Amino acid sequence: MINTRKIKARMVELGITQKDAAKFLCIAQPTINQKINNIRPMDLEEAEKLSNLLQLNIEDFQSYFFCTQVAQCNTEVEKEET
Repeated sequence: MINTRKIKARMVELGITQKDAAKFLCIAQPTINQKINNIRPMDLEEAEKLSNLLQLNIEDFQSYFFCTQVAQCNTEVEKEET
């Protein structure tokens, strides 16, 4: 499960739209929307490509793409915002 809030926040920070991300990953815009919102699974290759687009370092990769509990993901984001 990906950390939806962190992904969306990083996209806004960099001015990247879902349309931009979809084009970068060679998938349809509705598909990237579903993947970012954890409706459809994101495979490792897609996560790696998206992390490159979002300019994430290896340390950040896990916290963005491998959050195992939604509550934990949300708590991490809330702590970072304060």
